[in-house]
Amino acid sequence: MSTAMPFDADATLLSDVTAAVKAAGVTLRDRYTSHARGVSLDEVVGEIHANDDAVLDVLREPLLRARQGSQWAEDELAGGALPPGEWWVVDPAEGNINHVHGMDDWAVTATLVSDNLPVLTVVHLPLTGDTYTAVAGGGARLNGRPLKVSAKTDLGAALIGTGQARPGEDERTFRRIGDSVTAMLINGLVVRVSVPATMQLIHVAAGRMDAFWQFSDVRSGLVAGALLVSEAGGTVTDLAGEPWNTGSCDFLAAAPGIHGAALKVLSPTA
Repeated sequence: MSTAMPFDADATLLSDVTAAVKAAGVTLRDRYTSHARGVSLDEVVGEIHANDDAVLDVLREPLLRARQGSQWAEDELAGGALPPGEWWVVDPAEGNINHVHGMDDWAVTATLVSDNLPVLTVVHLPLTGDTYTAVAGGGARLNGRPLKVSAKTDLGAALIGTGQARPGEDERTFRRIGDSVTAMLINGLVVRVSVPATMQLIHVAAGRMDAFWQFSDVRSGLVAGALLVSEAGGTVTDLAGEPWNTGSCDFLAAAPGIHGAALKVLSPTA
């Protein structure tokens, strides 16, 4: 993924998007409980949909208004390339499954994608108040402070993460995940397997983790983290080593010093 050309944004766009995402975060925080909600599958899915609907009610219109001419990508679990132009790719409750189970690793994300590359993103964590932002060509920040990826050069010293993108993936994808985790357990230091992707990718952007990979083209889980990592100095590609975009079938974001080694380990499982 390349963000060499600065994104042409007016001075207020990032501010407006941040305000909208934070306001949506209040709605999601107010719905949070420290205990799990729902026992049956239908009940859990109902809680997830209720979270999404409540947040989208307060998030959609402010984002479309903030960027005139932008369009809305409706299905948050969809993948593949988008039509030309500017699109909002939003996850109203990134880590929704964690939210409804009383866990604390969830966020609200909004990313503007232009011609299949993320160009502006805001990730807000309502429980901590932390806000991660990035603009193509303008760097990545946490609460206004610049982010920088890890300086590690030894994969054997690396903390690496992965996870499934959505429920109901096909058996081949699950087997690829298993094979890749095994390969990385052999070659890395520690492997985390968890969801959602964005909550691991913010750690890569901040230098707390060293790499994250996923067999997925689910846009909403990858666009925010891809831009944050790239703008923090990381390398973002598919598992063939080609620059990543929303049309890519798989994903690797890593500190530059270990990206090549991680790619060598993971590419046979792709």
